[in-house]
Amino acid sequence: MKSDFSKGSVAGNIMSLAVPMTLAQLVNVLYNVVDRIYIGRMPENATLAMTGLGVCFPIITMVIAFANLFGMGGAPLCTIARGKGDQKEAESIMGNSFILLLISGAVLTVLGLLLKEPLLYAFGASAETFPFADQYITIYLCGSIFVMISLGMNSFINSQGFGRVGMTTVLCGAVANIILDPIFIFTFQMGIQGAALATVLSQFLSAMWVLWFLTGKKAILRLKKECFRLKWKRICSITALGTTGFTMSITNCAVQIICNSTLQIYGGDLYVGIMTVINSIREVISMPVSGITNSAQPVLGFNYGAGKYKRVRSGIKFMSIVCIAYTIVAWAVLYVFPEFFIHIFNQDPELTQAAVPALHVYYFGFFTMSLQFAGQSVYVGLGKSKQAVFFSLLRKAVIVIPLTLLLPNLFSLGTMGVFLAEPISNFIGGGACFITMLATVWRRLKEDPEPVKQTAVGDGDA
Repeated sequence: MKSDFSKGSVAGNIMSLAVPMTLAQLVNVLYNVVDRIYIGRMPENATLAMTGLGVCFPIITMVIAFANLFGMGGAPLCTIARGKGDQKEAESIMGNSFILLLISGAVLTVLGLLLKEPLLYAFGASAETFPFADQYITIYLCGSIFVMISLGMNSFINSQGFGRVGMTTVLCGAVANIILDPIFIFTFQMGIQGAALATVLSQFLSAMWVLWFLTGKKAILRLKKECFRLKWKRICSITALGTTGFTMSITNCAVQIICNSTLQIYGGDLYVGIMTVINSIREVISMPVSGITNSAQPVLGFNYGAGKYKRVRSGIKFMSIVCIAYTIVAWAVLYVFPEFFIHIFNQDPELTQAAVPALHVYYFGFFTMSLQFAGQSVYVGLGKSKQAVFFSLLRKAVIVIPLTLLLPNLFSLGTMGVFLAEPISNFIGGGACFITMLATVWRRLKEDPEPVKQTAVGDGDA
């Protein structure tokens, strides 16, 4: 069987996916990051336009949340089914996921266009930034179905072991975005509308590539019409496991909303802009961690389905060590060179001066973030949806959101209280997730392979 993760080095299997997948995520980040870089260099209203784009993040995150719900929900189930040798069920899972992505994409487009004005103001827009936010999100929503296909279905390409193909999916779109952005923004003088149009056209190219590959002969699992018929039990399994990625995205959305609205109250548009810059930096520097942990999931899931528990333990160990080491180095670089990263997105002296101390606080103890990523990935890779959802909710909904609302009122912290909520949540939530994973999943995985009796989505102990 192709992409048999039960053979060879576990670390080698993970890295064979991680290198192209990380590069793919780097390119994927460029979809939005390049927009912000160009928008931050517009000759007029650059900071207001970038802040308006930041106000759109919660809506964009909602679209991504649903892509994760059905993409990240179905892909691990496909991997587990392949590990058990059930090719037909694996393809049926992928077909059902595809239809669910199309339906949810259409619904989100209609609702988003109808409710965009009240949503944007609720998410931290002001009279000055609303026009820019409205122009961007209107065009973006019209192409949201392309985002659903390219992001959601690319998970099925990566889960089959075609990491390089998955990288090409986002590479073709991102290269187009890099080329089209300056043409639409500056040459055609479309401003922020040009950035949105470039993003939509780029996502369209990525979506077409995904569909071409998954319906072609090179794919192990193919999109087939006979697999499009929705089955309630299968939908429940996909949704149950996908709830992890969905919850992580939707709670990120909630955090973005609370942060922007709170910063608007205590600091105005300037601090909403600072949070936009900080979130942009986070997307870039957290990418290798996402690449490693996402690449580990199919390897862990395949070996778990095949009863190779010793290899599962080896994969967990390798993933955790690499992620912790990387985030320690990233934390040090951010602390020493904050202005370098800030100036990538905005060169306003007033914003830079206020952003440096905010960045130092926000990224304090950044390595603890990798504990959350690693723990979550183990739960998702092994099909343990309940545990994964719990720890996702714990860090964001139970810790970050209350602290974001509470801390600005304590000790006259103001805007700094909003930035302080992140490192506190990383220490508490990340530590709790990782330690619990070690005490439960890690401890109960046997050294010798044993037959796996659980179903495709198992919420019980290993």
